[in-house]
Amino acid sequence: MGHAMHKAKARKSGVSFCAIGCGFLTLLLFSLLPAATLPTQPGANTIVQRSVEALRSDWQAEPRYDYLERDVKNHESRTSRVMMILGSPYRRLEAVNGMPLSPEDQQEEQRKLNAAVAERCGESTLQTRKRIENYNRGRERDHFLMSEMTKALVFNVLDETTINGRNAWHLQASPKPGYTPPNREAKVLTGMKGELWIDKSTFEWIQVVAQVIHPVSIEGFLARVEPGTRFKLVRTPVAGGPWFPIQFSDESKVRVLSFFGRNGGDDETYSDYQTADSASIPACPGGVSGKDVPGKDMRSKNAAH
Repeated sequence: MGHAMHKAKARKSGVSFCAIGCGFLTLLLFSLLPAATLPTQPGANTIVQRSVEALRSDWQAEPRYDYLERDVKNHESRTSRVMMILGSPYRRLEAVNGMPLSPEDQQEEQRKLNAAVAERCGESTLQTRKRIENYNRGRERDHFLMSEMTKALVFNVLDETTINGRNAWHLQASPKPGYTPPNREAKVLTGMKGELWIDKSTFEWIQVVAQVIHPVSIEGFLARVEPGTRFKLVRTPVAGGPWFPIQFSDESKVRVLSFFGRNGGDDETYSDYQTADSASIPACPGGVSGKDVPGKDMRSKNAAH
C-alpha cells in the first residue's frame, strides 16, 4: 500500500510538473513571436483614417439613392421625398406635421415635379453643367471638412462600448495645436471639440457629437459662430452596403456684426433609402428618362471625386 501511495504521489508530482512546465513553455513561445502576429488594438489615428476611407465610399454612393427627409423647424415638420433628376436632387413634399397631403396638394406636387423635369430637360449643356456643379460643390465641401478633421483634430480612444446595437470605439476629438486651416470652411474646425463612435467591424461613423468651444469667424468680420453651438449626426447601414445619416440636429448661436445675436436649431431625420427608381420620374420629350444625365462622361467624372 505504501508503494502504491508512493507511485500515486509520483504520478501527481509528474502531472503538476508537466502542467507548470507546459504553461511556462507556452508563455515563452508567445513572448518569442513577432509582435505583428499578436492581436493589437489599432491606434486612434488609424481608426479615424480608416473611417474617412469608409466615408468616402459612402459619399460616392449617395447620389444613387432616393430617401425621405423630415425637417423640423419652428415646431413644424415637413417630409419630402428627395430624388435625383438629371444629375441633382429634387424635393417633392409628401407630408406636413406628419399628415399626408390632400389629393389636391398631391396633384399640385406632381405638377411641380413635371415642370421641374421639363425645365431640366430643356436646359442647354452649359445650364446643366452649372446646376450639377453647384450641387457637387456643396457635396465636396462637406466631404472636404470630414477629411480635414484628421488634420485639424487630435483623437484619443476613450473606451470600447455598444451603441445602437453595434460594437464601437468611443473617441474624443479636440483642436490640434498649430493647425492652419487651408480655407474659410475649415476654420470652423479650429474651435470645435467632439466625440465619435466608430463601428469596430466596418470603421463607419455611428454617431458624432460636436460643439463649438470658442468663437469662430465664418464670414470675415461679419459673422461668427459662438460657443454653445452643437451638432449631432447619427448614421446606419442601408440596403446595398453603404452607411447614410438617419438624424442630423444642430443648435446654432451666431453673432452678426458683433452686435446682433441669432440663435436657431434644426432637426432632420432621414429614412426609406432606396436605390433610385427611374420609373417614378417623368421622362423627357423623346423618351430620355428623368434619371439620365446628359453627358455620361461628365457624370462619371463627378462621381469619381
